[in-house]
Amino acid sequence: MAGLLLDTLNSANHAERPLWLMRQAGRYLPEYRALRAEKGGFLALVYDSEAAAEITMQPIERFGFDGAILFSDILIVPYAMGQDLQFLAGEGPHLSPRLADHALGALQAVPERLEPIYRTVALVRERLGAERTMLGFAGAPWTVATYMVNGEGSRDQHATRAMAYRDPVAFGAIIDAIAEVTVEYLVKQAQAGAEAVQLFDSWSGTLAPDEFERWVIAPTVRIVDAFKAQCPDTPFIGFPKGAGEKLAAYARETGIDAVGIDETVDPQWAARELPAGMPVQGNIDPLLLLTGGEAMTRRAHFILDCFADRPHVFNLGHGIGKETPIAHVEQLLQAVRGWRR
Repeated sequence: MAGLLLDTLNSANHAERPLWLMRQAGRYLPEYRALRAEKGGFLALVYDSEAAAEITMQPIERFGFDGAILFSDILIVPYAMGQDLQFLAGEGPHLSPRLADHALGALQAVPERLEPIYRTVALVRERLGAERTMLGFAGAPWTVATYMVNGEGSRDQHATRAMAYRDPVAFGAIIDAIAEVTVEYLVKQAQAGAEAVQLFDSWSGTLAPDEFERWVIAPTVRIVDAFKAQCPDTPFIGFPKGAGEKLAAYARETGIDAVGIDETVDPQWAARELPAGMPVQGNIDPLLLLTGGEAMTRRAHFILDCFADRPHVFNLGHGIGKETPIAHVEQLLQAVRGWRR
């Protein structure tokens, strides 16, 4: 029997709402901090499949969430494409050579770098009960390209947006290469035991409307079509953070099964404008979870009420902050579990 989350992603509208949180396995958990101190840096944890599986399970064991999201990172794909990847303390991820200065053809693919991730998925699926859903994920081509081109994160993705305008043919080749690897990556996660997958487009909100169509919607269509050709029964969640009014077109045009919405989206607007019957995921502000209290409970209930007439997966508008108190997560869980359609 499918669990509540998988049922909802397959368009069932239950009275109770499933709940999981983006970045639910991470630094706000003392058990994660202890394991990281024991094992070493972030990348070492990702590539230790037993440790990564344990981390993926930690929030399930503590909170009983309805879904377990793979503990990994969106930059594993460029790492497998041949860029060097480092996570530097206090600076975040760095990729080299950056494609603003080097040709895509200079990279030598190392596909075996993806194998430990599939092993993690399989280990977690073995440990999850049938009532909970294993979620795989990847970064969307636009967001992954912003790191590959610039070599690191940036506030406005200036280098990548400039390249896309200046040389759309070369930039399109980067997008196509990322999409090709991403399809195989997601398919193999599903084959290893992921029962649903999510595509994170964390920087989609920096694009002008026509560029959004070209570098977000079009590559997502290709990925979803190719994935569904091999995994037709695996729900596909698209999450274009910052898409704003372009969200409705993304939901209609990409072929996704469910759409994630960030905290800037009005849930009343989303309930009205998104395709009828499409499952929605989101969208309480992670900062509201950080502060907690009655305001958080009221907002959670408002969001739940707004989506009462369609399938809804309760989640954050983006990832949980590292300073978030455990008690606030427990409070949110109680608020969602206590609500009924």
